Amino acid sequence: MPHSFLWDDPTQRVRDYQINTENMTAAKNSFTPSDIPAEPGVYIFRDLFGNIIYVGKAVNLRKRMQHYFRPSAQRRADPRLRSLINSIASWEFHQVKSDDEALILESRLIKQYAPHYNILMRDDKRFLLIKINPEEPFPRLRLTRIRRNDSCRYFGPFPHGRALKSMLEFLNAYFRLRTCSAIHPSMADRKHCLKKSIKTCSAPCVKKISEMDYRQQVARMLELLEGNVTPLVAELEAKMKQAASGKCFEKAAKLRDVISNITWVFGSKPRSFRFATLPSPRRGAVAELGKLLQISPPKIIEGFDISNIFGTFAVGSMVRFEDGAPARSRYRRFRIRGVDQIDDFAMMGEIIRRRYQTKSNSAASVELPDLILVDGGKGQLTAAIQSLADSGYSSANIIGLAKKNEEIFVPDQSEPIVIEPSSAALKLLQAIRDEAHRFAIDYHRRLRDKKIAESQLDEMPGIGPERKKKLLREFGSVKQLTQTTAEEIVQRVPGIGQTFADKLVLFLQDKKL
Repeated sequence: MPHSFLWDDPTQRVRDYQINTENMTAAKNSFTPSDIPAEPGVYIFRDLFGNIIYVGKAVNLRKRMQHYFRPSAQRRADPRLRSLINSIASWEFHQVKSDDEALILESRLIKQYAPHYNILMRDDKRFLLIKINPEEPFPRLRLTRIRRNDSCRYFGPFPHGRALKSMLEFLNAYFRLRTCSAIHPSMADRKHCLKKSIKTCSAPCVKKISEMDYRQQVARMLELLEGNVTPLVAELEAKMKQAASGKCFEKAAKLRDVISNITWVFGSKPRSFRFATLPSPRRGAVAELGKLLQISPPKIIEGFDISNIFGTFAVGSMVRFEDGAPARSRYRRFRIRGVDQIDDFAMMGEIIRRRYQTKSNSAASVELPDLILVDGGKGQLTAAIQSLADSGYSSANIIGLAKKNEEIFVPDQSEPIVIEPSSAALKLLQAIRDEAHRFAIDYHRRLRDKKIAESQLDEMPGIGPERKKKLLREFGSVKQLTQTTAEEIVQRVPGIGQTFADKLVLFLQDKKL
């Protein structure tokens, strides 16, 4: 039986179930359908330790992801799917332009990360790649499904195998490339060649073309594979119009289909995710963001957000992205201390000051990130700038992102920067802002739940403030107390006897805290 469904210790079974339930509850609570676009894309589930456990694709991200967080999914799903659902601690998604791009990105990520549940559920896919070895004297095109660490160049993956194979035949004929398997083609290979009859090969085997001229043809073809389809499409369109004007409609129709296939297979769309990776899929966005803000590409970005409900349990969060990817070990949480009323601006100023102000108040001892992002508009940005100034820093590389219209506010500029919603730079900023928001909400929820549990502990007769303080200091939380025996309580907490410990354990079991 799979290890994931076995527990040797019944107590451990209960604890594992509780942890899984907490993970699922946290993920479910952070899932807001309105935040998920009803568009094609890829979704990623992670476990408690941040490991990618499942990668899936969807034509409609919102509907597909809702499927996992419905109560009925726990009751009706098969054991493997239930195990996946119980293991989800966090999730993320990547919107793309079409279902084909979703297929490509999903395939790439599954190959790269080999998520446990993709393997368990046999959800692995391999699409075709185009392979060419530039070290051969007369390189040729080949199809493969595996990208190896060798001297060859690879293009793809391409989800439409039939269209790709048709285009490969066209490319070989158009650029007059050889298709024989010999590394050094000779007269012996020529005898068995089918291309000599239809004359679509430049015949390097009988020296009808020099190696230099052949490589020039290969170079033109490689430009097409890299996405530069414009010159060839323009040439084919001219031939199509000429054929149509000469009433050669069948030939014109064939050329029309070839143009359509070239644009579909080798245009920019299928190449969008050739080198997609997680958790750092946004390196190109980092460069774009640098150009947008007229700064060096910000390799290290720290994002800030606050969370409070009517001023209660006010907290702040800081997330750190390195090369466009979250560096979760560098995240920080802040419990708001110096603001007693509802004042988002003052709260933002406090967490910025506490993040970059050292005990010695020495600016030289704290290294600023390449870019600071605050969640909010002019008010939050002004407060953050003032806190930086109080700590001895300039505000050169700090911006605010206002969620209402996704406007970027920068220092010393009255009007915000508005960029295209499809911009990779904006998507990166949104990802950082949303991650900071998720992290703040998670901390706020933990504090709220802890307070609720502690207040329920007050209902136990005879506990008193001193006993409560000792118990929480020793065990950390009421949740840990629920997983402790009466004997362990007596052993670890001075002044608590067996009778009271037995009553406490029964009380906690009755409350199901």
